[in-house]
Amino acid sequence: MSAAILLAAGIATFTGVQPQLSAGGGAVYVTFAAGDVISVARSTDAGATFASPVALPEAGRLALGKRRGPRVAATAQAVVVAAVAGARGGGADGDLVLYRSTDQGRTWTAPIVVNDVPGAAREGMHGLAANASGVVVLAWLDLRQKGTRIYAAVSHDHGATWSPDRLVYTSPSGSVCECCHPSVAVADDGRVAVMFRNQLEGRRDMYVVESRDGATLGAPLGAAVKQGRGSWLLEACPMDGGAVAVGAGVTNAVWRREATLYATVTRAPSVVTDPEVELGPGRDPVVARHDQRVDMAWTGPDGIVVRQAGGASTTLGPGGFASIVAMADHTLVAYEHQGRVAVHVVKR
Repeated sequence: MSAAILLAAGIATFTGVQPQLSAGGGAVYVTFAAGDVISVARSTDAGATFASPVALPEAGRLALGKRRGPRVAATAQAVVVAAVAGARGGGADGDLVLYRSTDQGRTWTAPIVVNDVPGAAREGMHGLAANASGVVVLAWLDLRQKGTRIYAAVSHDHGATWSPDRLVYTSPSGSVCECCHPSVAVADDGRVAVMFRNQLEGRRDMYVVESRDGATLGAPLGAAVKQGRGSWLLEACPMDGGAVAVGAGVTNAVWRREATLYATVTRAPSVVTDPEVELGPGRDPVVARHDQRVDMAWTGPDGIVVRQAGGASTTLGPGGFASIVAMADHTLVAYEHQGRVAVHVVKR
């Protein structure tokens, strides 16, 4: 049995980059990559300690950096990890590979390829989410045709089998933003939200597509709801896709416009009823829910910023590319800094 990694001053550290957190089935998981090796560490005490990381079978050259990297999602019966890997890598090729464990991450299946068209996921940007009952959704920037589109695949059996690829969104301009990662969230009732940065006549704004269970992802273009009141005219990709979380009839989104971060709330039936809320300067925001609480984190001018529900913002220190899980009495935040991954416990 692997020895637990004890937290020092509320922080667990690992060698690697691009960390992602998920909680489900009585455990918390953090995944990250070092070179072409993906690892997963498990906590069974709400993030107080983590077991030694388990290395997953290699699948080729990984897409890493700028929100490229492995993703993890947990259900009541399984935990799955997705990544983009290819024989050459570097954007020359790349498929969405998926690993699955049914023993809380102790052992893992060999990777399978989820996307139907080889090389379609070579940009490396993707999102993964699940709920306890076994709905798992994987969305990605797809390059099977000229222009970048949003595609997704859905599992309703804890990641054991997957639907064919589903076209979620095609921009009337011919391409969504080319390298901002899509974000995915799955509610307890099976409602799915996919957020992405669009590209409409030079405006690089965030949009959300929702579905009751993933089956209707790819509804008409009008189903994509713009986030925020303003627009960002930009002739380049900012490589910042924000994040989305879902609760009972509510979708919370955090995202960047120019140098400022904003939050929006979408209430059923997919109408933005609350005005955008300015969070402050920063980039790469993330959001998580626990019951009615909404916690956020991002990279600010002085490092990783955490804003818990009803509380003031706290800066943890230097780092980037945060991931977040909201717990009953604390928030877990993972981030990278100088080739190391930190998982920080922030008490409420």
